[in-house]
Amino acid sequence: MKSDIQIAREAKKRPIAEIAAKLGMGPDDFLPFGHDKAKLTHEFVGGLADRPQGRLVLVTAINPTPAGEGKTTTTVGLGDALNRIGKRTTICIREASLGPNFGMKGGAAGGGMAQIVPMEDMNLHFTGDFHAVTSAHNLLSAMIDNHIYWGNQLRIDPRRITWRRVMDMNDRVLRQTVVALGGPANGYPRETGFDITVASEVMAILCLASDIHDLEERLGRIVIGYTIEREPITARDIGANGAMTVLLRDALQPNLVQTLENNPAMVHGGPFANIAHGCNSVMATRSALALSEYVVTEAGFGADLGAEKFLDIKCRLAGLSPDAVVLVATVRALKMNGGVARADLGAEDVAALTRGCANLGRHIENLHAFGLPVVVAINHFTSDTDAEVAALKDYCAKHHVKAVLCRHWAEGGAGAEELARAVVTNAESGTAQFAPIYPDEMTLWDKIQTVCRRIYRADHVEAPPSVRAQLETWQRAGFGHLPVCMAKTQYSFSSDPTALGAPTGFTIPLREVRLSAGAGFVVAICGEIMTMPGLPREPAALRIGLDADGRVEGLF
Repeated sequence: MKSDIQIAREAKKRPIAEIAAKLGMGPDDFLPFGHDKAKLTHEFVGGLADRPQGRLVLVTAINPTPAGEGKTTTTVGLGDALNRIGKRTTICIREASLGPNFGMKGGAAGGGMAQIVPMEDMNLHFTGDFHAVTSAHNLLSAMIDNHIYWGNQLRIDPRRITWRRVMDMNDRVLRQTVVALGGPANGYPRETGFDITVASEVMAILCLASDIHDLEERLGRIVIGYTIEREPITARDIGANGAMTVLLRDALQPNLVQTLENNPAMVHGGPFANIAHGCNSVMATRSALALSEYVVTEAGFGADLGAEKFLDIKCRLAGLSPDAVVLVATVRALKMNGGVARADLGAEDVAALTRGCANLGRHIENLHAFGLPVVVAINHFTSDTDAEVAALKDYCAKHHVKAVLCRHWAEGGAGAEELARAVVTNAESGTAQFAPIYPDEMTLWDKIQTVCRRIYRADHVEAPPSVRAQLETWQRAGFGHLPVCMAKTQYSFSSDPTALGAPTGFTIPLREVRLSAGAGFVVAICGEIMTMPGLPREPAALRIGLDADGRVEGLF
């Protein structure tokens, strides 16, 4: 059996101009990056605002396990299948971070016969968007310290600078650092640290901005710290937002690539869903909706994180309203949720599958709470038995949703046509009554409690007095209308990554809160989640290199 990278390298890609033409784009509407990648121009995107919008389909999943779920693979397979049944469809996903690529999981562009290409480019430097975000973020960092060095006219309190530095790599030793050591010529020493680029507020702003002017305005609203009198200081006060916008000008333009079946895909932006808001860019999604009958997009990790943030943050801030949701599950992952060890997943175990379905059922209930019709995509593995698939379908039927067995990994779009037809039925039924699970006017603390109780099913939210006081300060300062972005382990509904299935009777520990005034949300950091991940004992980087022909190996 061929590997994902072998399949990708054998792809019969079409020139990117042909893919653009499928969306009605002419040669002046995009900027080619070689033969197989392009960026939509600001002028073209700006001209799409008044066009009719297609239907929006969200692909999400159960909580991730080492057994695999295949959310991106299903997103690509569904997009290809919708095109096969005559629905002009564009896929919208996020770009891949170098952190996990060289850390734990390798590349992220789908798999098997349901992939987006060029796979190697997408998982490495692509069109340079992540580097632009890193540079813009760190420019602001440098300008903050430079302002203090040259007299500190704004009276910034170095002890209350909240703006950290970033890099797009997992590096635990940079979580907490001290800068400006070595004497007066190097500035004023202070404690700070690094986050990974995908956790940067600049990344969130790139993905939520509606155009270049909105981008600059949002960058200017970033709160970088406080004065000695505890008044907030913004990037606009520092004078950095103009230069940051220049660095991000090209990165803001959505990227256009293609699937193995030569259907259009927009790959743009890349915030993680466990520590950030987990969605591709608003500009890419809106552009695709204006150019297509259907747009298939995904949100990171499980529905308790990615889908919740897509619906409560992205859709709220961008005025989007999904028409249908696909919830991806595998027999293997559900058996793991039911207590089966990874080494034993190949053996039939209907009882364990049934126990593990509690995780699936909770996600179904949560998505229905947003007023959206759901179809379950059973991403097929060869070890799945007829009895296990039948039990899973019966469970879904009892929860009033259809479950469809999908073979897109092996068969491409042809293996997901039944799923595509089920999605069309749901999307065109008019049954979607989308609404976020909390209103703007609810307090920040109550919003956090609402997500923890209604989505995670926690009994309590525990926060130290300093966190509660900070939320109250922001509430009084006029930030109470913002949505909340929960930073929590992706592996469980709880904050304990080992608590699989559908745990109850737990407390969510709220450790820290961060204001992202430019992006337009408040980040709530729970438990042991880190905004700068570390590498595992044996990182993927140990297996990555070039083969005798100069091609990348080990990344996929």
